[in-house]
Amino acid sequence: MPLPFARAAPAIVAIALASVGVATAAMAGNGSNNSGEPVKIAPGEFSQEAMEDVVRTLSSDAFEGRAIGTAGEEKTIRNLVQRFAAAGLQPGNGTSWLQPVPMVEVTGHDHGPLIVEAGDRSLRLDFGTDWVGVSARPVKNVDIEASEIVFVGYGINAPELGWNDYAGIDMRGKTALILVNDPDHTMKSAKGPFGGRAMSYYGRWTYKFEEAARQGAQAALIVHEAIPAAHDWSAVESGWTGPQVLLDPAQDENGATLVNGWVRVPAAQRMLNAAGADLASLSAAAQKQGFRAVPLGIAMATGFENSLRRFTSHNVIGVLPGRTRPDEYVLYASHWDHLGRCPPDDTGDDICNGAVDNATGVAALVALASANSGAGPAARSQVFIAFTGEEEGLLGSEFYAEHPVFPLSQTAGGLNIDTMMFSGPARDMIVIGKGKSQLDTFLRKALRKERRRMSDDPAPEDGHYYRTDHFSFAKRGVPMLYTESGQNLVNGGRRAGRAAAADYESARYHQPSDEYDPRWDWSGVMQDLQIYYQTGRMLAESASWPNWRAGDEFRRIRDESCGASPKGC
Repeated sequence: MPLPFARAAPAIVAIALASVGVATAAMAGNGSNNSGEPVKIAPGEFSQEAMEDVVRTLSSDAFEGRAIGTAGEEKTIRNLVQRFAAAGLQPGNGTSWLQPVPMVEVTGHDHGPLIVEAGDRSLRLDFGTDWVGVSARPVKNVDIEASEIVFVGYGINAPELGWNDYAGIDMRGKTALILVNDPDHTMKSAKGPFGGRAMSYYGRWTYKFEEAARQGAQAALIVHEAIPAAHDWSAVESGWTGPQVLLDPAQDENGATLVNGWVRVPAAQRMLNAAGADLASLSAAAQKQGFRAVPLGIAMATGFENSLRRFTSHNVIGVLPGRTRPDEYVLYASHWDHLGRCPPDDTGDDICNGAVDNATGVAALVALASANSGAGPAARSQVFIAFTGEEEGLLGSEFYAEHPVFPLSQTAGGLNIDTMMFSGPARDMIVIGKGKSQLDTFLRKALRKERRRMSDDPAPEDGHYYRTDHFSFAKRGVPMLYTESGQNLVNGGRRAGRAAAADYESARYHQPSDEYDPRWDWSGVMQDLQIYYQTGRMLAESASWPNWRAGDEFRRIRDESCGASPKGC
């Protein structure tokens, strides 16, 4: 699971691993665009011993926490290639198992203050105390002078909802001042144009920076509020200072702002007061349909230096070619990377091993590949990808989705597996983004066979659907499922399930203590693994093309993708 920005280490030497290529597919999809009726699937065959071996190996100290661009990466991808081949997969990138992902580490230093000019008045905001910011481009020098500040409300452009905070404003060379989350985030229910309490795609800070860049802004600053942001200022300060990793070649001047950052509420209020405006009044106006951006008549200046380090990381890709429709694809995804070296605990241990996050997901990926291979080819091709750079901001999945080996318009959908919990069997499975797409039909049938049910995201306001690798595909229209282990446990019910989840988050998540434990109860993990198999296999045997539900933020782009493709959906 992602940490906003984690450190990367020195580059590794690329590994050349080749084998027999995948046969070229020739058959087109049937063009159907409805959920259909999932077919019946026999149970998959799995080995708990094999699952344990993958997790124990990948989370051992020898792999040094699996940080990207390190010797730990080299060991990890070599091990995964061997396991993918042993599971019966074929190389997924032509004759190679690997997709190189070029990256650049950008480390800012010598930060100057952010100076706000308001007529003959000057306001100073100190770095770290009042604001933080990083460069979204791999440039050695950042120098912004006299950039006009425009309050753009929530910074949303959602044509399907008739909402455009940038309507009528030219943002070129300007700085966007943006509110966090969605306009309706204070609602207690999930009703509202943007999902009410449940954070939408448009509420994520990643979207807001991307949209500001699309509008031509030179810089973008989000006003930080702890509750709607789902993190406090200390998390912002630690995550938005030090090394940041970007895809390289990174976006050009038309593809990214020069500076992305956050400003604390008291500092934002001082900025607006200098402009003769009020944060509370502007925020209230921004929550209403028809809001238009407000030029504030003030400008900002700041600057700092960057050190750059370029390296190449890798996605690992395997495929099981389809039986009758090999040019239609079902995707299984998991991320292999973790944090590497991290602050030491009380024992001096400074390796964040990432056993649960996400050696368990990678083990599931290998097990699903083996079970599907053993069952024989499905109608559709099945693609298995272990992504790099999830902890650095979904970089590996973003690169693949931007440079897909298998066309996204011919990808029927997929599943993402990120952490599996050892809390025992559950009566439910948590679905992050429940009700978003017709893939729920397949998952619901798989759960029903095991006398389990779908449960809602317990914290929809945190926007978890937009924080791990499936999101790179969803925002390009590909329906994706993301689930978490159930919390209605057979032994102990919901109270025990919530306690187990809270204990992991506080005591092990992104800490050296996330290590392999031979005492783990694997029964719930194996139960969940069967659900993943049944769901993915049903989709792979189906002739249907699940879509997003009407009104979902990703429906429009999927419809456009399907309309432009002579094959697939």
